Amino acid sequence: MLQTLRNLERRVLPHGAGDLVRQLLLFAIAYYAYLIVRGAVDGKGAVAAWNATKVINLEHSLHVFIEPSVQSWAASKSWLADFAAWWYINCHFVITSSSLVFIYIFRNEAFYFVRNMFMCAMGIALVGYTVYPTAPPRLMPEWGFTDTVAAFTHVRADGGAVSALLNLYAAVPSMHVCFALMIGWTLMRLVKPTPLKVFWFLYPFLVAFVVVATGNHYVFDAALGALTAAASALMASQLLARWRPQAWSFQRSAAEATA
Repeated sequence: MLQTLRNLERRVLPHGAGDLVRQLLLFAIAYYAYLIVRGAVDGKGAVAAWNATKVINLEHSLHVFIEPSVQSWAASKSWLADFAAWWYINCHFVITSSSLVFIYIFRNEAFYFVRNMFMCAMGIALVGYTVYPTAPPRLMPEWGFTDTVAAFTHVRADGGAVSALLNLYAAVPSMHVCFALMIGWTLMRLVKPTPLKVFWFLYPFLVAFVVVATGNHYVFDAALGALTAAASALMASQLLARWRPQAWSFQRSAAEATA
């Protein structure tokens, strides 16, 4: 029994309790800094709406302003609209968090690279939300958008106030898409069953559809979210991993990786 408990501890805590606490603290600090900066744009509703209009005009000029059509198509199928709203509300945080836990416990040698990607991505997002606050499509009904999440939950965010932990104007970049890419394509490389590889490859595309269909992001935001993920992966591999190659490089073997 004692040996079983020790084996379980080694599985759950590959580098001891101190390492787990350190990772939790890093994510907690990054997450709350992310939320606080998002809330710092209180009172910038007019600027956010103007920036959203510029995004829409840019998409018009590029002939990619498809969001109202996508949302209208999804709304015509009530089950699809409800699924998209449910997925948007529940799965972003749940899947991201549970995936990070899975990687830490079962693919620990890759965890520190993934963690560094997330730290870089959150840093980029803080700059984006501060410099370019943007109203999401659901707050721009004059362009044909509706708030399908509010229709699903019967709770409406009216855009009138932004608390320290909630910002209605954080559309650019889409961190839903960014996180989905960093988690999805990492797990695609780490899991063995082919069906799981296919699922994780497609997962970012599902998330991109959901954020557009629910009126929470523009195609422009999704593209910038993907670029944020790519930039974060590049920083983690070409900068941080070269600084500490034994600890912070992406590894799929059982080689030691510590932070």
